[in-house]
Amino acid sequence: MDNSVGIVSAQRAQFDLPLTFDSGFVLPLYELVYETYGTLNTDKSNAVLVCHALSGHHHVAGYYADDKNNVGWWDNMIGPGKPLDTNKFFIIGVNNLGGCHGSTGPSSLDPATGKPYGANFPVVTVNDWVESQARLADKLGIKQFAAIVGGSLGGMQAMQWSLTYPERVRHVLAIATAPRLTAENIAFNDVARSAILTDPDFYGGNFYEQNVVPRRGLRLARMLGHITYLSDDAMADKFGRSLRSGKLAYNYDVEFEIESYLRYQGDKFAAYFDANTYLLMTKALDYFDPARDFDDNLDRAFAAARANYLVISFTTDWRFSPERSRDIVSALLHNRRNVSYAEISSAHGHDSFLMQHEHYHKVMRAYLDNIAREFTA
Repeated sequence: MDNSVGIVSAQRAQFDLPLTFDSGFVLPLYELVYETYGTLNTDKSNAVLVCHALSGHHHVAGYYADDKNNVGWWDNMIGPGKPLDTNKFFIIGVNNLGGCHGSTGPSSLDPATGKPYGANFPVVTVNDWVESQARLADKLGIKQFAAIVGGSLGGMQAMQWSLTYPERVRHVLAIATAPRLTAENIAFNDVARSAILTDPDFYGGNFYEQNVVPRRGLRLARMLGHITYLSDDAMADKFGRSLRSGKLAYNYDVEFEIESYLRYQGDKFAAYFDANTYLLMTKALDYFDPARDFDDNLDRAFAAARANYLVISFTTDWRFSPERSRDIVSALLHNRRNVSYAEISSAHGHDSFLMQHEHYHKVMRAYLDNIAREFTA
């Protein structure tokens, strides 16, 4: 594979120092699964943390020896000579707490009961993730990140890092994200959660013991989410009003190509993603709001930030619109922070941040190359 980091493997970090969540719940011990790419330099100044979005995980780049088709979700961005150049940076991808890809989450065994946490796993916030990620950085001996990068929910984590640990991050790359969700976004998340919560196989979150999976709820949640990640133009270009059989069937089976695509995506997602994790991730999205503790004043919320920022939005992203990115830029400028902003023309909607888009990648490369000069000069 061209410019790939090649074969990678996941690592585990164990923590026995209790972690107190924003909710007040105390997790006595936990594990984080992560991957690294590139080489950490002598003074550990070239580390970059990549924060994942709702359905993401630690497998950000490369592929596994036993499954070369399982390519990292941001492989087009990370590797030798790519914008996040592994010849320059030491890059870390971590599966967040509450996830379903190895880190401690609802499907993990609760040491107090010997059974999966299930519904007893606490609601997790972006603050909680940042705290757990900081502990991982401590374990790796990284006192300050050259950059923290994230798209969507990952961008929220990157921003929170600059507010909670301003001295530990030099640059933030916040992509296709927002300082808080709109009411419409919260509404979409609630409908998606309702699909899961009302699935008869959900069993109040304790479906593991029943040896079932709430597939119907997960499927519907993913179908709804996928619609919001795409733009109308992208769906029109890819599917239009094409019929699978070329003629109307006059029934309620799958007739349009877009219906077939959504059901395929829903089924694929339901086969590997955990329903409780989906609930946790969407709640973390809903709760993120740095301005809440500052009388809804975003300028005051960002006063703690010391990092330089690159903020990127996409023209057709109606779920995390450019207006929300400009709110971030405005708050940073109010606090006299160094901030660069790029609004990229793209037809792919919210999913644009995952695409190999030439202009987008050039912006990322230029900014990251400047960061690299800080520790290679």
